[in-house]
Amino acid sequence: MSARPLPGAASPKTTAVSGSPTLGELEWMGSVVSLARPLGWRVAHFRPARTVHGWRTAGSYDAAGFPDLVLVHPERRLVLWRELKAEGEPLRPEQKLWRDWLTDAGADWGVWTPRDLPEVAHIITGLEVAR
Repeated sequence: MSARPLPGAASPKTTAVSGSPTLGELEWMGSVVSLARPLGWRVAHFRPARTVHGWRTAGSYDAAGFPDLVLVHPERRLVLWRELKAEGEPLRPEQKLWRDWLTDAGADWGVWTPRDLPEVAHIITGLEVAR
């Protein structure tokens, strides 16, 4: 299943200090967002911008490592906190902190990679998907 990103839906992945967008993650995020939004999900992603010091995402206090997407489905009463990764890309230490904080608080946190598309489609659509 290949989904085209909604205009302006996807934005580059960054590191806490600097880095360039990872095209695989950019496309993956666009696919997830374009699947979720038409099905009633509200999606938040904080878009980085290129500065003279590299890629930066505006954020204060404990913002480093914040999950890539927060997906809310008001009718289904679901909130998902998701880190999107290209295949084989590990979590950074600050992302592990957010994982721990959110799961300790009872949040539905997870990592999705392109390989997880059947599971992602199942969760987003609420329907069973052939694997």
